[in-house]
Amino acid sequence: MIRFYFHPTPNPIKIALFLEEAGLPYEMVPVDTSRGEQHMPPFRAINPNGKVPAIVDTEGAGGREIAVFDSTAILLYLAEKTGAFLGRPEDRPEMLSWLMFLGSGLGPFSGQAVHFQFAAPEGEAYSKNRYRREAERHYQVLNDRLAGRKFIMGDDYTIADMSAWGWLARAGRVRKGEDDPLGPFPHLKRLFETIDARPAAARAREVGKDHPFKMTSDEETRRALFPSNYPPAA
Repeated sequence: MIRFYFHPTPNPIKIALFLEEAGLPYEMVPVDTSRGEQHMPPFRAINPNGKVPAIVDTEGAGGREIAVFDSTAILLYLAEKTGAFLGRPEDRPEMLSWLMFLGSGLGPFSGQAVHFQFAAPEGEAYSKNRYRREAERHYQVLNDRLAGRKFIMGDDYTIADMSAWGWLARAGRVRKGEDDPLGPFPHLKRLFETIDARPAAARAREVGKDHPFKMTSDEETRRALFPSNYPPAA
């Protein structure tokens, strides 16, 4: 059984997609990041970095519980555990390169683009432009890669595609104000729509819908999500 620590944001939903695609049994454990539950000691014991997603595999190697955090690490762990969605063995180095490109580039720059356009104080024009343009540059790199390919690795649907899907689902926030945010990147748009049409993607989108996650942004939310912006209590 996989205990899946979840909040309905781009990185956790990648893991939901894998779990649904692979048909792995899992228990969703809600972590309401807007209420600061990611900073509580029980969760910090699983992920010292205080971020979702995280998993605990109750049937790990040797029959022991194994905790894994960071969405890229989790995708790799689950793919290796199941032998699924890793692509052809001879393509593994290239697949890992794209997976890391997504985990260290597209994801973080997309997240910062959203942050500065929606959460930062007014007057952050340089930061808004910087992160949005870098996110768009990553879109273009991936769009170019997909020219003539169905998936990032060609014909094989892999965890790299799942990783991309998680953040591409938020393209409307990354490219705020655009009626067709993926329109300038037609190959990337096709990839997103191909994955989004899969039954497992529809199921992944439903994960956590029955839990009352806090959806309002207030001082509690800001302190929970951006604790480094606040000095420690005296």
